[in-house]
Amino acid sequence: MTQAFEAGRDGASSIGSLLQYWRKARNLSQLALATEADVSPRHVSFLETGRAKPSRDMVVLLATVLRVPLRERNLLLLAAGYAPLYQEARLDAPELGPVRAALELILKQQEPFPAVVMNRHWDILEMNQAAKRFFGKLLGARAPAKPNVLRLMFDPELLRPLVEDWEVIAEMLVERLHREATGGVKDAPTVALLREILAYPGVPARLRRPNLGVPLVPVLPVRFRHQQTTYDYFSTVTTLGTPQDVTLEELRIECFFPASPATERLARAEANE
Repeated sequence: MTQAFEAGRDGASSIGSLLQYWRKARNLSQLALATEADVSPRHVSFLETGRAKPSRDMVVLLATVLRVPLRERNLLLLAAGYAPLYQEARLDAPELGPVRAALELILKQQEPFPAVVMNRHWDILEMNQAAKRFFGKLLGARAPAKPNVLRLMFDPELLRPLVEDWEVIAEMLVERLHREATGGVKDAPTVALLREILAYPGVPARLRRPNLGVPLVPVLPVRFRHQQTTYDYFSTVTTLGTPQDVTLEELRIECFFPASPATERLARAEANE
């Protein structure tokens, strides 16, 4: 278990441990946090040691300053004795209709290049026609009904044999998963996914331990080779801005862009077939 998750089970004083965890995770001193939140350093100290109990508004204020994800803000509130503030609606819920419409437009706008929408566990929830066409061509009948990006990239029966410099790409993906599995609340499905990925044959043993020296790059170049054809792409992952719903905050939109004129021409030609 992570420190934050263990702290969340300690009772009344756990809010202090959680606040301390997130403050240290953001590399802030008590004075720096107090200054940014416009409260006294003494009050921050008292909150962390359990000598004072924060109000609901104070929990929200400090969580905002510390950039705590919404799912874990709910944990902070529970630890302080308050009801969760942020809902976690299903993506198909009626109230998220405008969001689904926006996602559909984003995916459509990315044509004729692939784009997918993922959840926090890297499961693909939606994909545009270009992505269906691209993955269908590369995988054929092997394409899973419910694809997961990491399983696609690490399973030797799926995309992995088609990726050039696979170990380089694998390290970038695993480092991101390591940090997701060990930061804040320990999420059981994320931890299980990490173990599954690392257990695939041929995954280098060095990837079993996180390497904090590896930066999380905003752009991931990836080249696929299928038969005699090479697809040269780079991908970016974006999230929704200022969401007030846990589900929305954890959505990721991965868009693939051609990294060469040849790949751009190829994608446009295949879209017209």
